[in-house]
Formats: sequence, structure tokens, C-alpha cells
Amino acid sequence: MRLPSTAHTSRPWRIHEIAGDFRVEDVWALPTPGGPDDLVRLVRQFAAGSGDPAPSPVARVLFAVRHGLGRLLGWDKPADGLGTRVPTLREGERGPDLRSIPFTSVYETHDEWAAESANRTMHGVLHIGWVPDGNGGYHGQMAILVKPNGRLGALYMLGIKPFRHLGVYPALIRSIGDEWRRNTPAAGT
Repeated sequence: MRLPSTAHTSRPWRIHEIAGDFRVEDVWALPTPGGPDDLVRLVRQFAAGSGDPAPSPVARVLFAVRHGLGRLLGWDKPADGLGTRVPTLREGERGPDLRSIPFTSVYETHDEWAAESANRTMHGVLHIGWVPDGNGGYHGQMAILVKPNGRLGALYMLGIKPFRHLGVYPALIRSIGDEWRRNTPAAGT
């Protein structure tokens, strides 16, 4: 379920201190019910490549088009990435890097984890928080924060918005939830 930006900005996350000049692009509730200490399980699921970033045929096509455009237009050169065009946000206990998408871990705490990526169009942060669900349990909350790189980055983010909302995020969130359910022990076992 898509959430308002305030679901992210109203929380006392550490990410606000280190990425205060990034804008909140999207916030989503994740179908990952659990207990107070299950964030580490969700982070490991992301790091293992579970929650395929292109779980549907539509999302796979969109990712293939994006990678093709990136190659053609030179958007993803190492010189445009972390540590070259933009400094990394990394600090402290990093947590695991992701295998299936080009994000590197920034930090991990008991209730949040952040990973970042940069290219010629933007510097982005994937933020996963572990929040109370109001019924005594907890679940994941995913926020995407971005700092577009000039006019190109702003136009790029605007251009991909409908594809993210209609194709990529719904399929990704379903995939995350399916993987979570497959790996949740049955009650009493």
C-alpha cells in the first residue's frame, strides 16, 4: 500500500540526518508482518536477492529498457557513481550490500536500514524502516529518497514515475511479501 510522505518524514529516522537534502519520492507499507526484532530478517531477504526487483514480465521489460538506455546514453558509468560524482553517505555499521540491484549499504540499526546508488541522473536511497503496525506487531516500510542530478535527473524522475507506480513497485512489493510468507515459520513450529 502506498503511504503519504509523512509516514516516513514524521519518524525519527537516522536517515534524515545524513540525507536531509534528498526528497522523499515514494513510501510504501510492506506486507511483512513480524515482531520487534525482524528487521534484520527483512534486510537479509533484500541482500540475498529475494524480492526480485523485476518480478513481473512488465517490470522486467521496464528494467531492460532502462539498462539499455543507460548504456546507450552513458548514464551508468562508474565515473558518475558513488565516490566519484557524488560522495557516499556510508557510515558506521553498514549492513549487507544488495546482489540483485546496484545499491550499497549505508547503515543498519535495530529499526532502519539504508542503501544507496548513484548514476548520471540521480543519487538515490532505498530506506527500509521497521514500524509498529498498531496491533502489537511490526512490518517493513520502504521509502525511496532521491537527489536528482540537474535538469536531466529531474526530467528522468518525472518520466519514470508512472512506470514505477503502475508496474515496478506493485510487483516488487508483491514479490517481497510472497518471499516473506514463504520464509515465515508456521505458528507452533
